[in-house]
Parts: sequence; C-alpha cells; structure tokens
Amino acid sequence: MLKLLIDNPLLLLFLVAAVGYPLGRIRIRGSSLGVASVLFVGLAIGSIHPELKLPEIVYVLGLALFVYTIGLSSGPAFVASLRQDGVRNNLFVLGGIVIAALLTVGAQRLLGLSGSVTAGLFAGSLTNTPALAGALETIKHLASPGLVDQLLAEPVVGYSIAYPMGVMGVVLAISLVQKLWRIDYAAEGKRLKIAGAATEALRSATIRVAWPGAERQTIAALSRQEKWDVIFGRIKRGEAYLLAGPQVRLQPGDLVIAIGTASELDRVAAVLGEVSEEEIAHDRSEFDYRRIFVSNPRVAGRRLGDLGLFERFDATVTRVRRGDDDFLPHDDMVLELGDRVRVVTRRDRMAQVTSFFGDSYRAVSEVDILTFSLGLALGLLLGTVPIPLPGGVTLKLGFAGGPLIVALILGTIGRSGGMVWSLPYSANMTLRQIGLVLFLAGIGTRAGYGFVSTLAKGGGVAIFAAGAVITCVTALLALWVGHKLLKIPMSLLIGMVAGLQTQPAVLGYALEQTGNDLPNIGYASVYPVATIGKILIVQVLLSLLM
Repeated sequence: MLKLLIDNPLLLLFLVAAVGYPLGRIRIRGSSLGVASVLFVGLAIGSIHPELKLPEIVYVLGLALFVYTIGLSSGPAFVASLRQDGVRNNLFVLGGIVIAALLTVGAQRLLGLSGSVTAGLFAGSLTNTPALAGALETIKHLASPGLVDQLLAEPVVGYSIAYPMGVMGVVLAISLVQKLWRIDYAAEGKRLKIAGAATEALRSATIRVAWPGAERQTIAALSRQEKWDVIFGRIKRGEAYLLAGPQVRLQPGDLVIAIGTASELDRVAAVLGEVSEEEIAHDRSEFDYRRIFVSNPRVAGRRLGDLGLFERFDATVTRVRRGDDDFLPHDDMVLELGDRVRVVTRRDRMAQVTSFFGDSYRAVSEVDILTFSLGLALGLLLGTVPIPLPGGVTLKLGFAGGPLIVALILGTIGRSGGMVWSLPYSANMTLRQIGLVLFLAGIGTRAGYGFVSTLAKGGGVAIFAAGAVITCVTALLALWVGHKLLKIPMSLLIGMVAGLQTQPAVLGYALEQTGNDLPNIGYASVYPVATIGKILIVQVLLSLLM
C-alpha cells in the first residue's frame, strides 16, 4: 500500500483530500478547522515515509488558483473601501501585521529558532498560506542547493504547529471583548448604511399613498429628496396597474409595493401614508415577476443603470441575489455572471427580458478559459518580476502576490470590450476551494516527515506557545485600538480582524455573531493588503534571519 501511494501521486492527493475535508467539518464547541484539516491529514500521511509526498506543481497550482479567485471577487469591494476609510483601515491592519512580525522576531531570539522555522511561525500565527508559499519560494532563492529540501520543510513545520491556535486564538479574543464591551450588533446593523452590506433582510410592503405632495415630484426625485433606500415595484391605481418607473408620479389613493429593509420601509410609509393590509403582490394578471440568471456576457460587468431596462422593456429590477444574499439594486451596481435578478415587467415582455439576461444555469457554471488563463498568466508573470528594496534586498511577489494583484485589477475592471474577467459566483467558489485543497495537501505531504521529526526533538511545544502568544496579543491589540481609539464599529472591526488573519473560519464566526453582512465588508476591504503585506514581510524576515 505504501509503495502504491508513493508511485501514484494522484491517488495520494485525492486520498488526503477525501480524508481531510470531512474531518474539517467536525465542530467542537461551535468551531471547526474547515478545509485546513487537509493540511494536517497531509502532514500525518507524509510523516510515514520521506518519499510519501506530492509533486511541487500541485501546491503551486493550488496556490495560484486560490489567490487569483479571491482577488477577482474582492477587487470591487477593495477599491470601494479606499474611497472612505479604506486607507486608514488598511494602514491599521498593516500595523497589526508589523506588531505580529516584531513578536515573531522576539520569539526567535528567545527560543533560538532558525530563520526558516520563524517564517513558518509568522505565517501560521496569522494563518496565511500565501505567506507560507512566499517563504518557500524565497528559501529556494536564498538557500544553497544542498540544503533546499531540508529547509523547505521547516517553514511548514512552524506553520502547522502555530496554525490551530492562529484560528482559535482570534475567535477567543473576539468572544472575550464582545462580552466585556457588551456589543449590540443588531443596533449597529440598523445604524450603519454601507453599500453592498445586507445589514437587514429585505422585505416588501404595500403602502397606501395619502400624502397630497407625493404627486408634485417624480419617484426618482422624491427618493433623492427623502434619501430613501428602497425600490418601488408595481402601483395599483383604481383598477389599473402600472410599473413604478423613475419618472412616474404617485397619487393619493395609490397602492404601491416598496422593497427594502423594515426600518427603511417604515420611513417611507411615514411620509407617503401608511402600510396597507391589501395584497397586490400576488396579482400577476398584467405584470409578472421572476428571478433570472445573469448569464449573458454582454450584460455582465455593466452598470444596472446603463442597461435601460425600463425604457427598452418596461421592466424594473427589484432585487439582486448574489451568493446567498439579496441586495437592493441601484443604478451604479455592476452585475456579475451568476447573479439572479428579480424582474417585474408585463407578462408579454417577460420572454424578451429573460432572453436579454440569458437565464442559462449551464452558462454560469462554465469558465471562460481564455480570460481566466490570460489573467492568471499575467499574474504569474508579474510574480516573477524582481522588486528592488533599500539595502540591496530584492523581493518577488511570487505565485501568491502576482496573481492576487492582477486579479484585484481585473476584478475591478470587470470587462474589457467583449472580454469578461470576472467568474460566475459558483465557478469562483469551486475553483477557490479546489485550489486551497491542492495547496494544503501538497505542502502537508511534503513537510510531514520533517514535522514529526521536529516534534520528536521536543521543540514543538515551545513553537505552539509562541504562536498562541503572537496570535492572541495581535488580535486583542487590534480589537482594542480599532474599537476604542479609532471608533470602528465592532461589526466591521471583527471582519477586519478576520481579514488581518486572512482567515475564512474567523470570518464565519464573525458573521454568526453579527447576523448581518458587515463583517464581509470589513474582511474584503483589508484582505488584499493583508495578504500582500504578509508575503512581503515574511520574505524580509527570511532575508534578515537566514
């Protein structure tokens, strides 16, 4: 059996994934390792024999896929965050990473660790696999040929030992401070209004118009004046129905359907009249509504307001569902492949609208190989370019940083002429998961033998303790400075701390605590800078300590 696995690396790969992935879903006191358990299964299997390891190309390919898909989806949110407090927030996160690096150097001096183990300790304490990959790539350039194989195992050893507490330490820190400070996430969610964050669930209400002043202005002008964040759908006027287009004027006695959060609907009803018990949403005799998949490449990457739906089809979009969340559509919202738009239009125009958006589930499950391969190739090429730094140090973004930066740019651009750079949501998530599994299985099996050897020598406990201190001190300091000094709302801050850790498991815990999408916004706004910062800092650590 052992020889069979050594001679058949594909069999070894899928065995590690098949055993590791379900183990990661086991929850202990509400927490789980998630996909990171693949790494530990890889370490366990790799520890059996020095030749029981996957080829290097497995983890390199996995890393490139993982960071590229992350960048494509995070690009728009990252750029949007820079318009307000993004610069401050990213400098704040970089400061936290520098503190962690200083603590890591302190641990290296105290424990007498090698430079390569120290780099892995830093990456594991901050749970960042791209930083680990950056360390491995740097070692290949710095180490002498005879020591490369030995030194490549050391960062993974430090990473693997520090990683579990890198997840649990942050979760414990968040749990502690939210209890000490008595955070009310529900109140924060209602108070904060951030584009792209589903802080409250969307609902619809039928409002009876009683205000005489409603007919003095169009719906668009009235919404701007009152700063309503709602979408108006159909209007029942007497026995007739019409669509609430931007230039339509409401009249006393109208029944109008409005979509928005509960708090926003209450504001609208207080001005226009009152919420009516009469249901007009179920009457589909003249106007119909349905959810349609955005699968037409000519629509993806374009602003909703540029499509001219009302003028072309007498249609309006009342909701956009992306992943598991519903968003209110606005004119500046950019549609992505795989979005599901809820459209209201006349029954005889629904087929035209459906054809316009595409509505092909098969199409949004496929990947445009041309744009995907070209974008990834540009990222890998950028990763090979040497970047000179003061002091004669030369750094490279490598297989992690290069694809990430290019993906952020392409994800923000969305499309270039007829080329759509973004991926359908489902395809992006699938490729991201596959990439991470490939990377973790690859580095796990390649470092397993060295990992066990280090533990057998008695140095593993000290590395684990050092990693726990680095993680907990960094997280607690970031939470205190962010909330008490910078006055960042806790709902956003815990997402930013998850981004500082670049840890999806911490983000999942944050989302469970808040019950809204604000942690997603904080996470996406700092994740790219945190990832790139860790990649660069780990290379600086190796250059100074090796």
